Amino acid sequence: MPKAEKKQLDVLSSEERKKLEQYLLQTGLTIDLAILLCLFTGLRVGELCGLQWSDIDFENGTLSVKRTVQRIYRNGCSEVLIGSPKSRTSVRTIPVPSFLLTLLEKKKRQDFLYLITGKSKPAEPRTMQYRFQKILKLCGIRKVPFHLLRHTYATDCIAHGFDAKTLSELLGHADASITLNRYVHSSMQMKQEYVKRLQLTG
Repeated sequence: MPKAEKKQLDVLSSEERKKLEQYLLQTGLTIDLAILLCLFTGLRVGELCGLQWSDIDFENGTLSVKRTVQRIYRNGCSEVLIGSPKSRTSVRTIPVPSFLLTLLEKKKRQDFLYLITGKSKPAEPRTMQYRFQKILKLCGIRKVPFHLLRHTYATDCIAHGFDAKTLSELLGHADASITLNRYVHSSMQMKQEYVKRLQLTG
């Protein structure tokens, strides 16, 4: 029997990304700025929810992933847990684009408050997912999962010349092959650009 192929998620198109970026920049809401942060850092939604202001080093232009937030169900009840990131390699430091640092600095609260809520209690992943779906609808963008932002980030990094090892560390993967197989999607535009470089040797 042939092996079942793993389904790959697609990524936001250039047009979709432009619409999303413009909306997130214009609202002035911290929760929307946090979504934009995912698009430019590849954070998982739980990692984003677990981000505190103390995790952002404005002087060095980085953020540190130290915790994750998830809602779990057991014994018929659900509860929100704040724990360690997914794996050892998920604990990482990521450079943040300067324009985002400038926007974040204007919103900064006390160090040990959570970035999204500005309180001692974090936002829930499903709150971010609901907000994201609402924004997609407002922007006239097709319905896609929040995790697609991570795929979009990875593919954009490769398009801008990032090597697989660097990208795997930014995403918190233990192996670069995971990054290439699951998170990098070559668009037709990228393929055409690469093919243009092929020339006759004579």
